[in-house]
Amino acid sequence: MDGSSSQSAYGKPGFSAGVRVPVCSTTQLIEKLQLKWSTVKEQPYPAMYSSYFGGIILDPAMMLVPIDDHMVHRGHGVFDTAVILNGYLYELDTHLDRFLKSASKAKISSPFPKETLKNILIQMTAASKCRRGSLRYWLSAGPGDFLLSSSGCPEPVFYAVVIADNFSQRKEGVKVVTASTPMKPPLFATMKNVNYLPNVLAIMEAEEKNAFASVWVDESGHIAEGPNVNVAFISKKKELLLPAFDNILTGCTAKRLLALAPKLIEKGLLKGVEIRNIKLEEAKDSAEMMFVGSTLPLLPIIEWDGKPVGNGKVGELTLALSDLLWEDMISGPERICVPYEDDGALLRSKL
Repeated sequence: MDGSSSQSAYGKPGFSAGVRVPVCSTTQLIEKLQLKWSTVKEQPYPAMYSSYFGGIILDPAMMLVPIDDHMVHRGHGVFDTAVILNGYLYELDTHLDRFLKSASKAKISSPFPKETLKNILIQMTAASKCRRGSLRYWLSAGPGDFLLSSSGCPEPVFYAVVIADNFSQRKEGVKVVTASTPMKPPLFATMKNVNYLPNVLAIMEAEEKNAFASVWVDESGHIAEGPNVNVAFISKKKELLLPAFDNILTGCTAKRLLALAPKLIEKGLLKGVEIRNIKLEEAKDSAEMMFVGSTLPLLPIIEWDGKPVGNGKVGELTLALSDLLWEDMISGPERICVPYEDDGALLRSKL
């Protein structure tokens, strides 16, 4: 390559093969990172926790993961989420239970018991001062080396971050397509692990077709799930149907929906609720369709593979179910009040 070239193999203008790559000092690196984040008007990640560093981090420039962490280069890690809404954490216990089950399947031991993990997440949320957004947390085999086996990793590491997001109830309808990207085998689909390349390719496939997301169908022709959400249907008999969780991730929000849906049965709006295998042909003959996930919590689907779902409009039962979930998130029993002020000292004393 000519040394005068404005675009090099490094992908940076003016960085040609004849230019010496600088060796950065620690001070220079910190300055570069802080300079990068100084231009961000609204901080999207107001707090992070890392057991590797042993504390909560508020400076985004220091929210880092070691490059030799096996979660990074081998995908040996699991994760989960929880919603922050109006200063409350929603379904944190339920998500932590699933998180620890995923860790057990991935053969990663937690450095802390569940209650300590819970207290860390509550304290981190309080320190972030974020009142609407989400938590995302990971359990990794940890840093140690670049080998395949994690036997060289001294101990697992717990990471967590608060993600600020002014999300709201979703009532608009979206379009979906059937995924051609192969879905994960049951062992990996039923644990929430960091190996999300199939999910990424599935969502990219949908975006290329101007759709919101895709829907996986298994080898038997049964409906599975979306890239990172569960899918549900309202039959023409006004039954709420969800695919069996045998070979897909058991959604925490989907389980909560199943617990709340009988309220609509009592009102005579819904005729029944069932979890079972659903054939593609039956699903496409549904009256209504929706995605179910933590930050939606429910998203109406009005078009599938270029054809309308039902009458092609957002369904009344879909909206009624959405209202049930949203009300539960705002005022239901599955919430934890975050101690944003001096009450945080009480929680710290428990660690």
